[in-house]
Amino acid sequence: MAFRCVVLLSMVAISLADQSSHVSISLGGHHTSHHSASHHARPSYHPQPSYHHQPAYHPQPSYHPQPAYHPAPAYHPQPSYEHGHEPAVPACAANTTKPWCLEDTEYPTYEIKHAAEYHYEKVLSLYADVVDLNTELSVERPNTLEEETYLCPSETAYVRPLRAQNTEGKWRVIVNNIDAHYQTLTQTTRIEECLTSGDACPLVPDCYESKCLQKSIYHRFLVYDPYDQYFPFAIETFKLPASCACLLGAYTIDH
Repeated sequence: MAFRCVVLLSMVAISLADQSSHVSISLGGHHTSHHSASHHARPSYHPQPSYHHQPAYHPQPSYHPQPAYHPAPAYHPQPSYEHGHEPAVPACAANTTKPWCLEDTEYPTYEIKHAAEYHYEKVLSLYADVVDLNTELSVERPNTLEEETYLCPSETAYVRPLRAQNTEGKWRVIVNNIDAHYQTLTQTTRIEECLTSGDACPLVPDCYESKCLQKSIYHRFLVYDPYDQYFPFAIETFKLPASCACLLGAYTIDH
């Protein structure tokens, strides 16, 4: 019985030993040696690194070269009229019977200026052909009736038309009062209109058949065509009143 107790005590002593590698117990002359297994400390805990999501792969956009720069032409004439064509009769002629307009609220000054600067050399060559007009021989009216008088009354003026009807009956835009490269393009003409056209000539005896007759002359003007994309300028012919004459018929005797 005593031996069993000694064995139990020795087992308890072995379990309580922390780091002892050898335990000796004397049992009444018996020496009992117990070699315990070497104590190996448990390895330290190293946590696994937390998982970080890799950013989603976004491929770089492929390179698309920019298209080469092509500058637009400097001059693009824009039509001033609707429906793509010039009206048969411009607005300025709505309230007059004359085939020209001295005032025009729709006159395309801006378009003519840019076109004239773009085609400056060509425009100057045409302009020089029509601007050199000699008006020194134009008839000047007398200051008083005592000096002299005309057989038919008339009205004379020097005008710069903005639009006029050409010899083909088409209304055209006439280049006038346009500033291009420090030069002003103007076209002045002399007109004389009969005040009593078709009536008998005054101061002519009744025994003569007579009537006042409107005389005209042909003028050449530099015109602008907004629908000619290549060269919107040309010279055209216009018929304008130039003088008032008295037409005499045959001598008649009334009984």
